[in-house]
Amino acid sequence: MGRHDEPARARATRLLLTTDTHVPSRARALPGALLEAIEAADVVVHAGDWVDEATLDLLLSRARRLVAVYGNNDGPELRARLPEVARADVDGLRLAVVHETGPSAGRERRCAARFPDTDLLVFGHSHIPWDSTAPGGLRLLNPGSPTDRRRQPRHTYMTAEVADGTLTAVRLIALDA
Repeated sequence: MGRHDEPARARATRLLLTTDTHVPSRARALPGALLEAIEAADVVVHAGDWVDEATLDLLLSRARRLVAVYGNNDGPELRARLPEVARADVDGLRLAVVHETGPSAGRERRCAARFPDTDLLVFGHSHIPWDSTAPGGLRLLNPGSPTDRRRQPRHTYMTAEVADGTLTAVRLIALDA
């Protein structure tokens, strides 16, 4: 049986997760490697703290699909263009995005109660990468920051894949490794 006789496999949807870009207050521009990864992704998720509209416009021009929210450092112009909470269906995966989730203690329980019909919650604010699963199965991801690592060793973002409603291949990418 040759390759052409095998059943066709559905290609996974490629996600890129980022947050807390803080341009131009923390960096003059987004890192080139992040921009390249954005163009390769099927869906880009940004969990807020853009700081300027130019970064939003840049991602809108480069991303095939953008799911995004505003953060606590975003002014009225960004708040007028973005929601506080975004929800999307990505190949059967129920995605929600929010900037802040509160303190790390009790985060899984709080988020599972706030987002009961969600498979994946992407959040930001702390600049600290996070990957956990709440009781009931809600996956929580924070990709860190590609421009303001604060006390973290590296600037980061995340990638993942979705196929038939299942999240796979979650990777934390260090930009300055």
